[in-house]
Amino acid sequence: MNEKRSAWLEQAIASHEPALFRLCFAYLGDAALAEDAVQETFVKAYKGYDRYCRESEEKTWLTRIAINTCKDIRKSAWFRHVDRSTALESLPEEMMPFTERDDTLIRAVMGLKPRLREVVLLHDGQGLTAEETANALGIARSTMYKRLTKAHQLLRKELEAWYHDR
Repeated sequence: MNEKRSAWLEQAIASHEPALFRLCFAYLGDAALAEDAVQETFVKAYKGYDRYCRESEEKTWLTRIAINTCKDIRKSAWFRHVDRSTALESLPEEMMPFTERDDTLIRAVMGLKPRLREVVLLHDGQGLTAEETANALGIARSTMYKRLTKAHQLLRKELEAWYHDR
């Protein structure tokens, strides 16, 4: 069984590590913390492999673990007492290069309330379906749609104001 689990882990890392790293970086704003969160995600997934019931997609399951890991890190006393403000120039290479408009969009998304930001990052940023996004966040699909609609409205308003102010 351990050989099967180890083979699965290697495949999962190869398939999902870059996307999980970008997600964790967006949550945590720090490359080192994001790397730690991704490693912890795969450790938890490896340990929970037998309990994984395959009711959801592997990507959704791993995303859920990563989100919860990031939330745990953000709740830690250390994280609350450290300045986590991150310059966009320090984003991982796969997210570069930025144009002026990309910078504005990213700042707008990161300025959303966490519940709204989560659905935008997962649905629009990671390309998860509505069902996968809802499952990853542990919410109803209707709730996911409400949050996504609200986030899009806020982003549209902010980005239209930015565009007209140029």
